Amino acid sequence: MSTSIKSNYRDNEQLRSSFNALAKNIFGIDFEGWYQNGFWKDNYDPYSVVIDGKVVSNVSVNICDMNYKGWVIRLLQLGTVMTDPDHRGNGYSRMIMEKIMEDYEDKVDGIYLFANDSVKQFYPRFGFREGREYQYSKEVSVLSERSAVSVPMRDQNDWLKMVQILNEREQNSAMYMVGNSGLYMFYLSQFMQESVYHLPEADTYVIAEEEGDTLILHAIIGEADIDTVIAAFGDGVKKVILCFTPKDADGFIRRELHEEDTTLFVKGRFFDEHDADEFMFQAITHA
Repeated sequence: MSTSIKSNYRDNEQLRSSFNALAKNIFGIDFEGWYQNGFWKDNYDPYSVVIDGKVVSNVSVNICDMNYKGWVIRLLQLGTVMTDPDHRGNGYSRMIMEKIMEDYEDKVDGIYLFANDSVKQFYPRFGFREGREYQYSKEVSVLSERSAVSVPMRDQNDWLKMVQILNEREQNSAMYMVGNSGLYMFYLSQFMQESVYHLPEADTYVIAEEEGDTLILHAIIGEADIDTVIAAFGDGVKKVILCFTPKDADGFIRRELHEEDTTLFVKGRFFDEHDADEFMFQAITHA
């Protein structure tokens, strides 16, 4: 039996297919469309235990360059942590984590991940500690008519236009990902095709979802301020929830974010130096 840790294999059809099969079995997620559409870039790299050509355990690394208050920092996000049920209890996740730490720990400003409750005791063994995120929201009264225009995300042409926008424009946020449009497109080309809007007067693009009278803002790509964006969605909006960190939090209620069965784990100098900062990673950049 041949056992090894493989990485950087996205163009290996056999291993990619095996990785996809495991991801579908564990999470119900298929990465093949993301790959075929050209959005699986070097930023996302599965580290997998492979036995006789089959992926049986995995932890993926996602290189996340972040613009944080005007400074670009390099963070590493870990995700897609999974092991075939028939191969659990063999220490494969530990083997992968040790390899990732060896390859990256001294080369990035920090490492983070979102873990479910069943493995909360696992990550502190590698120097991780629980981190905090803060979410901002407010009640609003909008008097204007709706002016936000839906932007199609139906096909390759639409997606490539969005990639160009993401790559060329700054976001109105205190923390946002740069140089990794592929991760945004994991969502926008699949699960959130109806979530992109354009504000013609401000020439700003917005990624947002609407649930009843609640506007959930994921990203503001352009210079429009948050109140201008909110007004563009019309007088049906009564509450706004931000899934990113605003530059100006005036008027917003801030609360520590607690998600069911999800804990943020962090390590590294960025998190040590900014432990008291009240930020949130964009929900749309969770790997």
